[in-house]
Amino acid sequence: MHKHVVAVVAFNQISPFHLSVPCMVFGEFSPKEAAFELKVCAVEEGPLSTTAGFSLAVEHGLEALHGAQTVIVPSWRDTQERPPQALLDALVAAHRRGAQLVGLCLGAFVLAETGLLDGRKATTHWALAKEFARRFPAVEVDADVLYIDDGELLTSAGTAAGIDCCLHLLRRHCGAEVANKVARRLVVPPHRQGGQAQFIEQPLPATARDDRLAGLLDWLREHLHQAHSLDSLAERALMSRRTFTRHFRQLTGSTLGNWLQAERVALSQRLLESTDQPVEAIAILAGFGSSVSLRQQFNVALGVSPRAYRRSFRGI
Repeated sequence: MHKHVVAVVAFNQISPFHLSVPCMVFGEFSPKEAAFELKVCAVEEGPLSTTAGFSLAVEHGLEALHGAQTVIVPSWRDTQERPPQALLDALVAAHRRGAQLVGLCLGAFVLAETGLLDGRKATTHWALAKEFARRFPAVEVDADVLYIDDGELLTSAGTAAGIDCCLHLLRRHCGAEVANKVARRLVVPPHRQGGQAQFIEQPLPATARDDRLAGLLDWLREHLHQAHSLDSLAERALMSRRTFTRHFRQLTGSTLGNWLQAERVALSQRLLESTDQPVEAIAILAGFGSSVSLRQQFNVALGVSPRAYRRSFRGI
């Protein structure tokens, strides 16, 4: 079986947590059927120091990027330090031959230094987004999202958002079921849409009102096939329209419309992968109403049609 090579860039003073995120998703916790080959590639020679006080012995150097289909820069040690030219050249060369480049957290600064993000959308840790925008004015910075998938170039916000971005990549390559298995082993949500806010004011219910809203989200996931409006759901939660909108944003980091679309697309993915239901039936079950609406939203979210997605993961 041909394996998809994922190269992860390591360097002196790397954070072990940031390095571990892609290594767990595409290495340690990745199911055999995912068929990934993980290579950690050192920027510098010799044992690499870490921010945790221990050193790493890394087998590969930057030459291992040559055969990789995906290259991940999991962070960077100093936003004021320009990465070594050898690393920047290796990233540009990988991009030119069709590799997918991923900058997690401060790794977005490294991708931006290559010039590949010019004229593109990107994100990074919210606390350094202003510095990023000042340093790279040709990049369109969005500090309000978890990650941005711009085709062959992906960037994510800080720390935990790197897990979301890697799971998103895994989902793109292997489907929702494989990504969900890895998410369960990591004990993290199986899917957080990239457009969700980096900072959620109130991530856990704090009052009886918020408990009702959390319960409503569970109910909605079981009733995605039904039509829902802001007014009907606010009434069900015993809130005014304005209060419901505010609390929903605080709890989910998203608007109701965007949240529903993301949940419906995710349900469509699972149904396309695990059932033989025709696209028309899946559109009804997921609450899109028509196959035309499903195709439109599926293409916006994933860049492929439902039928092409099914063929990719089920050979149908």
